[in-house]
Amino acid sequence: TRRELFPFLVYFVDDEDEVLLALAEELGSFVELVGGPDHAHVLLAPLEALANVEEAVVRDKAVESLNRVAEALPAGTFEEHFVELVRRLAQGEWFTARTSACGLFSVAYPRVSSADTRRELRQQMIALGKDETPMVRRSASTHLGRFCRQCEKEYVKAELIPLFVALAQDEQDSVRLLAVENCAHIGSMLAPEETAQLILPTIRQCAGDKSWRVRYMVADPFN
Repeated sequence: TRRELFPFLVYFVDDEDEVLLALAEELGSFVELVGGPDHAHVLLAPLEALANVEEAVVRDKAVESLNRVAEALPAGTFEEHFVELVRRLAQGEWFTARTSACGLFSVAYPRVSSADTRRELRQQMIALGKDETPMVRRSASTHLGRFCRQCEKEYVKAELIPLFVALAQDEQDSVRLLAVENCAHIGSMLAPEETAQLILPTIRQCAGDKSWRVRYMVADPFN
């Protein structure tokens, strides 16, 4: 199976979306079927291919399965296989790859011990939050809060809150409204006075946003 089936699946991504969606979902539960955690890395290549396809629901399911497989990977090979995959997607030529990469950082970061690699992952996430493609910025905005929960507080304050503020001021309202959802994640890491200083001004700004969808996202938790 490891030698024949999975290399074939990498070239199987031109099928119907329904087939690809089912494949992306099932591969996340294949760890034991390929011989356990020591061989789980063979699942990454077909899932990486699925994380590059055009259909968003397939990409989202591939990201979900990638994260499930990542949790099973042994510590000794995690960076070699999974962090390298995150790098490839984050630097991908097509926006689909970069969009998928955003959903992998919160799983990759806590399993990496190297300070240099952690710094690289933070920088990649920040770069994706400033990507020229709105779909990538939207994905970065969606996943920023969960990523912040995995990062050290000092870096959240110095590096990631400025990204949060920038996303909350994005020209696309679809990016701004997703940024609002990060307030709770980030605020939970801060002392009340830090929240008042670093988060509250952005909440106030979004409460007066020209887009009703952004204002709704601010008001909705109070319902």
